[in-house]
Amino acid sequence: MTSAIPYLQALSNLHAHAQPALRPADLSRSALLAQYHPDNADNASTLLQIGPSRGQPCHPRLAALLQSNALIDGFDLAGAEQRSTEVLVIGGGGAGAAAALTAARSGAEVILASKLRLGDSNTVMAEGGIQAALAANDSPQQHFDDAMRGGHQAANAQLLAQMASDAPGVIRWLIELGMHFDLEDPFTDGGKLRYKQAGGCSQPRILCYRDYTGLEMMRVLRETVELEPAITQLNRCPVVELLSHEDGSCAGAVLYDLEYQRFIVVSARQTILATGGCGRLHLQDFPTSNHYGATADGLVLAYRIGAGLRDMDAFQYHPTGVAWPQRLRGGLISEAARSGGALLVNGLGERFVEELAPRDVVTAAILRECAAGRGIERNGQIGVFLDTRQLGADLASRLPALQHLADKCGIDPSREPMLIYPTLHYQNGGVIIDGNGQTAVPGLLCAGEITGGIHGRNRLMGNALLDILAFGRRAGRQAARLAQAARHKSTLPPQRGGIEHVYRWQRQLALAGLDSSQQAPLLYPGDARLKLQRPTGPRV
Repeated sequence: MTSAIPYLQALSNLHAHAQPALRPADLSRSALLAQYHPDNADNASTLLQIGPSRGQPCHPRLAALLQSNALIDGFDLAGAEQRSTEVLVIGGGGAGAAAALTAARSGAEVILASKLRLGDSNTVMAEGGIQAALAANDSPQQHFDDAMRGGHQAANAQLLAQMASDAPGVIRWLIELGMHFDLEDPFTDGGKLRYKQAGGCSQPRILCYRDYTGLEMMRVLRETVELEPAITQLNRCPVVELLSHEDGSCAGAVLYDLEYQRFIVVSARQTILATGGCGRLHLQDFPTSNHYGATADGLVLAYRIGAGLRDMDAFQYHPTGVAWPQRLRGGLISEAARSGGALLVNGLGERFVEELAPRDVVTAAILRECAAGRGIERNGQIGVFLDTRQLGADLASRLPALQHLADKCGIDPSREPMLIYPTLHYQNGGVIIDGNGQTAVPGLLCAGEITGGIHGRNRLMGNALLDILAFGRRAGRQAARLAQAARHKSTLPPQRGGIEHVYRWQRQLALAGLDSSQQAPLLYPGDARLKLQRPTGPRV
């Protein structure tokens, strides 16, 4: 185990420095990232051997899934339940809900399929807020510049510009749906929105509701979806494969009904994947802040049918995950705490990084302190202090999620620090899309964390919630437009597709000499992996 300073000694060192000064930097940011960020570790990347992104770098654990055999290999779909719709949305988080709502309100018939329940997603776990350039001294151009710089100039400029430009309209839409935001004076009619500072931003631009913004956002999205008559929900029906036509276009998907343990074949004119990221793969063996279903399902299926990927070696490790107690390891402590004044302090009682530097920089700095023996050890867990004592006595009302987490840790955050360590938080790369969410595969669109290019190789706080809504709405609108155009050409239901692309994929696996015994998508992590059951009788 890496050497570290014992907890009680570190606590004594912290109390000895009432106002710890920031230690001068002895490494440039680029050098710090190159030496200490997990993406740059020796074992963090391999090259994809087959598929449309062959030859591109990818994390080895994810590459193994992307280059695996189909989960439905050997199953007969002839007796499966058949459904058809104009737009099939797969994924019940913020991106999927926004896409389904927008498609339905654009006149399309929609099926929304969720692996868990509607709302069980990373969206509800997003605490910090959402970015939008609404203040008088701010602009979408400044928002764009900050995000491009934070992403190391690697973002797709068109997509990023669209997101920044869409932001004011997204906030207006959320307010119209009934979402609450923190106000400067909540007791004054017409109270002004309160803006908070985020790491890497030139202006206070974060809008939030306490420190559970994503939960509040998903509340209004879920309620609105459930009241929309044009949306049919299929909960606990994960996607196990996409369907394709002979020309390679997407024709819908094969779902697996967990309740009845049988397949559902959904034919669709347009399919939107909004299945989120891959945090539950625990890349580099890091803990994760992600929800239970974040197992890269959509990435695997999109890649198998022919959609290209980018930046699959770039992931965000949030600086402040819980390090102690072990049972809560990886749980997220929002950046809102550092925005409100919490400090990062090592075992010597020193501040060692600007708290609101970009997340990848802060993460690398924490890992450096731990590697250098300046971390803090408590009951076998190593990290650094997040000194929350500066946040004030009204912490429980301003940051209730932090207070609740501290209570579970057995800590009074107004009197003692929390032990933190980086946690796998976000997938920066993903499926390549255009400005309307369309992929290289006709009939297949993507939205949310499954996509790549919007943030480059690092994401700023608050841009994930914006991304899922901006591009969820764009994808939903485009899918409805394309579905309606197809409807005007033919009034017949969507033609049922097949799985010819799976057979082509299996030939690629064989030619490359890759192991075809591993199957994906995983659907659930680790020992909870689902084994598909062969149907035993009719559905009642």
